[in-house]
Amino acid sequence: MDSRIVKMAKNIVNYSISLKKGEKVLIQAFGMETIPLLRQVIKEVHAVGGIPFAENIVPTIRRELLMHATDEQIETWAKVDADLMSQMDAYVGIRGGENPSEMSDVPADKMHLFQVKYGQPVHTNIRVPKTKWVVMNYPSYSMAQAMDTSLENFEEFFFKVCNLDYDKLSSAMDNLTNLMSKTDKVRIVGPGTDLSFSIKDIPIIKCAGINNIPDGEVFTAPVKDSVNGTITYNTPSRYQGFVFEDVVFKFENGKIVEASSNNTELLEKILNTDEGSRFIGEFAVGVNPYINKPMVNTLFDEKIAGSIHFTPGNAYDDACNGNKSAVHWDLILRQTADCGGGEVYFDDVLVRKDGIFMVDELKPLNPDNF
Repeated sequence: MDSRIVKMAKNIVNYSISLKKGEKVLIQAFGMETIPLLRQVIKEVHAVGGIPFAENIVPTIRRELLMHATDEQIETWAKVDADLMSQMDAYVGIRGGENPSEMSDVPADKMHLFQVKYGQPVHTNIRVPKTKWVVMNYPSYSMAQAMDTSLENFEEFFFKVCNLDYDKLSSAMDNLTNLMSKTDKVRIVGPGTDLSFSIKDIPIIKCAGINNIPDGEVFTAPVKDSVNGTITYNTPSRYQGFVFEDVVFKFENGKIVEASSNNTELLEKILNTDEGSRFIGEFAVGVNPYINKPMVNTLFDEKIAGSIHFTPGNAYDDACNGNKSAVHWDLILRQTADCGGGEVYFDDVLVRKDGIFMVDELKPLNPDNF
């Protein structure tokens, strides 16, 4: 077994979900190429005395199930999986798949049905708040293509990013967490962007390898009705099988009142999913020192050093602003100099410019310190 896979599996079981003897864990792996890591995680679960349950989900089969899905089918599917998830102490999701656009031709109403009647009851309502969970990707040819490199070179990057020293990163994130906890007003400025909102009294959460691999963000949520201004996202984002680009939102008192993209009609359908989908459920600062360009993969792209993400939809329970939705869509704005630059202000103090932290207590988070 590749020693890098062994190390990653050990980190998943012992650090990310901190599994204890007798605890039950559901391991869901998407795509046949994920099987080496799936097998190794099972071995590590047994090694600590845990109880593993495993599924290998084939994306082409899931697509076939969804193409003509009915309410009854999805509701039954969700009922079975919700019962299983409710019995778990932990969850590991390993996302593979050679074709990330496999779901792109599933009718939008079927994807909406799956999201609302399966994703929300199984994952949003049970897995996220009630289990110790972590999700990750597995290196594939499609991911290598997204970075315009060979699979071998991408694997080197992947394991470097995923197996980084999260203890060191976690310590460096403490000052950012503390500063955000004292902050009321946030302002984000950049090309096509001038956005302001409050994060006062909303919990600040440090993410350093517990729920995501790779990791590296500090997140909170804006006070729900405090968001005003415009944001122009500059990072492609795949959602419901479609790659959105040039997404622009205009906010008034927290609500998205105007929206545009390379598919504004589909974007509007997503924003009309429910009452909460036009409000923001998360604001986060990306700080992973090894991720510096997008690959149309949210788990990586939302951690890009020098980025923020501003997420329409559901707020997490541990940093809740009261917004609930079946949508949770991490859209990313990169502010590094090569992307046009930009500034982040906390209570009118410039804390980051062109992706580089400017205040002394935050400088250890800059990539050149890793």
